[in-house]
Amino acid sequence: MVAMAAYRAGARLKDERRGVDADYRRRRGVVHAEIMAPEGAASWLLDRESLWNGVERMEVRRDAQLAREINMALPHELSDEQRLALVRGFVGKHFVALGMVADFAIHAPVVDKGDDPRNHHVHVLLTLRQAGGGGLRSVKTREWNSENMLVIWRGAWAEAQNSVLRELGSVARVDHRSLHARKLEAMAKGERRTPVLLDRAPEIHVGPKARKAALAGPPQSKDRLVGRHRKRLVKYTNIDVGSRGESNIRRLAANARTLEKLLARTDNHLMRFRARATHYERQVHRYQSFKPKPAEPVIALADLFRDGESKYVHALRRREQVALLISELDRLFFELLSLRESQLVRRTVWSNRLRRSREVEPTGGRTRPRS
Repeated sequence: MVAMAAYRAGARLKDERRGVDADYRRRRGVVHAEIMAPEGAASWLLDRESLWNGVERMEVRRDAQLAREINMALPHELSDEQRLALVRGFVGKHFVALGMVADFAIHAPVVDKGDDPRNHHVHVLLTLRQAGGGGLRSVKTREWNSENMLVIWRGAWAEAQNSVLRELGSVARVDHRSLHARKLEAMAKGERRTPVLLDRAPEIHVGPKARKAALAGPPQSKDRLVGRHRKRLVKYTNIDVGSRGESNIRRLAANARTLEKLLARTDNHLMRFRARATHYERQVHRYQSFKPKPAEPVIALADLFRDGESKYVHALRRREQVALLISELDRLFFELLSLRESQLVRRTVWSNRLRRSREVEPTGGRTRPRS
């Protein structure tokens, strides 16, 4: 636990249990590290080394959960100061106010290491026991580990980011829900364009462990029973085909192919509706150009057609409806085109990452080119 805290904060901490120093002061990308505790909490809880050594001393079981870690992506549209204010406000309101001690570290992408320049994020280490004037309670607060709390925090974090983005006038928005859940909601509301844009496979998160495992070769997976009662069989031998990065490449390529088909279909619909628009425009023009001669009696426009219903009014209404459909399809076409380009760019990014990772190999925490 002490080593984890030192790594997140880019600091040097004495690990009393192991009798060694965890020194990560040379770690790059750490923008800010801070500890927040409830008002009136013991002062030693604000010292990172004392805090996490104290947490380890309180645990008896070897498999005990020492802390809870929550990782949150930060909007790249904000400045460093705005991101820090956002994190402080959220951590104070949703974690510290409940009695937790929060040790958070904001990380910025290291571009020359191949990081995505938008990948600003924060690691938050939380105590499992409430903090007070005497330190940490002897009993853990189990409710904090519930799935319901996680759902609440995810929604609150999305709203906190959107609130700041709205204040800054940014059009960017965050949604913590899955693509599938958002698609179902859009369909229930009767939306047409949004479900199409959300109908794609999401990317898979690739962390440090997964990147390191990819260098060791293809995964050696086994089919396993999972779930609370171990009754559901998951065929990992069919799922784990290559590394996570390679899976992302396949997903992004499949998304691009699907979007290409949708673009062709949308373009076909646009051609048909533009032909209809031309037809109704001609009808409206023909009806509007009709003028009775001065010597002839004025004939009511409704009496001009045999069926009695004004085809002129019908043509006007249909022309307006078709124009709205063309406008929606035009917008959908360009959004699909933009989304397809983003998927292709992401596929290229992952291909470059895998190529670079295969050109280097880990050697004592550093990398060197393969001979």
